[in-house]
Amino acid sequence: MTEKQIEQALVRSVKAAGGICPKFTSPGCDGMPDRLLLLPGGHFAFVEVKAPGKKPRPLQVARHETLRRLGYRVYVLDSPAQIETIIKETGGDAT
Repeated sequence: MTEKQIEQALVRSVKAAGGICPKFTSPGCDGMPDRLLLLPGGHFAFVEVKAPGKKPRPLQVARHETLRRLGYRVYVLDSPAQIETIIKETGGDAT
């Protein structure tokens, strides 16, 4: 399974849970996660999507740590099997 396929599965699952999962770009701030996970009720998380078994680059890890210190949820997704858990932990109802 490719990174793109995992990302598409995430977007579909979030939509089925009543949310949206837009692509996130942050010019001038490299290393930010790929997607915003926005669920009903104001629930929010960042999601970094990777191909199976791939790990974030050091700059991405640093950005993730900064976001977590600020109180945000940040997930690294490399398998569709993780999607339901991510949605539930973020406050959604995965279907």
